[in-house]
Formats: sequence, structure tokens, C-alpha cells
Amino acid sequence: MMKKLTLLAAGAAGYVLGARAGRERYDQIVAGAQRFAGNPKVQAAAHRAQDTVAQQAPVVADAVKEKASSAAGAVADRMPGGGSSDAGTSGAPFS
Repeated sequence: MMKKLTLLAAGAAGYVLGARAGRERYDQIVAGAQRFAGNPKVQAAAHRAQDTVAQQAPVVADAVKEKASSAAGAVADRMPGGGSSDAGTSGAPFS
């Protein structure tokens, strides 16, 4: 549903920006967009989407931190010295 709404909004915006139908048609499009945005069903969907994002943000943030930490560890393991604390102190740049 959100993909359709996004596509519709993008299409309407593109038409408004590219239209040569004059000010009257522009005003009609703007009024239609305002009616659409003010529709209680659209408002309810937007609030549900915001609530979902607010609930999932900490979960996603934790997952991203975990993946970043795993990736950093994997990169460190591939570095000369195996990621040990003395990596790079031998004096040879890539021995």
C-alpha cells in the first residue's frame, strides 16, 4: 500500500512540476493532494507507519551495531598481524 501511495505522490509531483496546463490545473492538483493528505484513512496509515518505525528503530539499531561489530572483527582478522594489538608495529608495512 505504501509503495502505491509513494508512486502516486511521485507521479502527482512530477505532473505538477512538468505540467503546462496552467494555474487552474495546478490549483486543482494541489487541492486534490491536500484532500488526500487530510483523509482520515491516510492519516491513520501514516500514524501506524510512524508507530512501527518508532518501535522497530531500536531493534534495527541493535542489529546494525552487531553487524558492524562483526564486520570490523572480520576486517581486523584479515589485516596483517591477525588483528592483534601489536599489528603494524613490526616496521614492515605489509609483511
